[in-house]
Amino acid sequence: MLLYANTHALSLQVMPNLIPNLEPQTLTEIMAIARPIAWGAAAILLEYYNSPEDLTIKHKGKGEGSVTSADLAANDYILKHLQTELGTSEFAYLSEETEDSVDRLSHDWVWIIDPLDGTSDFIKRTGEFVVHIGLTYQKNPVLGLVACPVDDRLYTAIVGQGAYAEQRDGSKQKMQVSTKTNSAEMVAIASRSHRSEVLEFILNRIPKADERAVGSIGGKLGAIAQGRADFYISLSGKSAPKDWDYCAPEVILTEAGGKITHFDRSPLTYNNTDVRQWGNIIATNGHSHEQLCQLCEAALEEFNQSY
Repeated sequence: MLLYANTHALSLQVMPNLIPNLEPQTLTEIMAIARPIAWGAAAILLEYYNSPEDLTIKHKGKGEGSVTSADLAANDYILKHLQTELGTSEFAYLSEETEDSVDRLSHDWVWIIDPLDGTSDFIKRTGEFVVHIGLTYQKNPVLGLVACPVDDRLYTAIVGQGAYAEQRDGSKQKMQVSTKTNSAEMVAIASRSHRSEVLEFILNRIPKADERAVGSIGGKLGAIAQGRADFYISLSGKSAPKDWDYCAPEVILTEAGGKITHFDRSPLTYNNTDVRQWGNIIATNGHSHEQLCQLCEAALEEFNQSY
């Protein structure tokens, strides 16, 4: 159904122990393999999205959302081609739609995949859904791809090499966050759903110019990376976002100059036993990160004292 650009399998030699010492050529070669796979997955989702036939939808239960036939088809495509090109001996794979294996914990290199981020928006046909393909090295994200099927756009980033928005014809533009430092001038980006009382309280306490809603986490962090928004807040409650929600978008955001941490400034880490990203997370344009962390901490303390 879809064409896949053949690439040469990558043979990894002994890898250095620290991310700053990774050979840029290695990650560039891996990106060359992953790029057509991301485009292919986007094409699969778009084909399902534009089909007049009803989607097969299954509910995962326990607040874990839904899965569609499109999720599964894109997931199978991504895993098939990554594993064909890169194998399973040096790379492990963690995907939202595949049963987890503790084997990944013994690997330095782990692909973290969400074949369809924004499933509810996909079902509602808002157009706000994306594909996440991220790669971690020793629990740190080093490469990310976020494909936006409806916009025919692909965000790509390699640690230390910048973030880019490219079109299917190969043209691309460097992504750069805004330079705003005053929260009163900033645009907050938020979900249409998953808005708890405490999140509303915090957002109302932060001076800002505007607030916009976007469906997927990849879309939200992509908007910050392009300078169209300035910060995003995520609070875990009974459930929490997972590694595959943040891994790829984090690389895009940070390489565009942004920053993402918990309110206490601690970084996100990946490929742990528990793949849930518990806690209070904030993504910003980087220039305003400390100010916004302080505002969020103060608002959260005020909420806890009041309720």
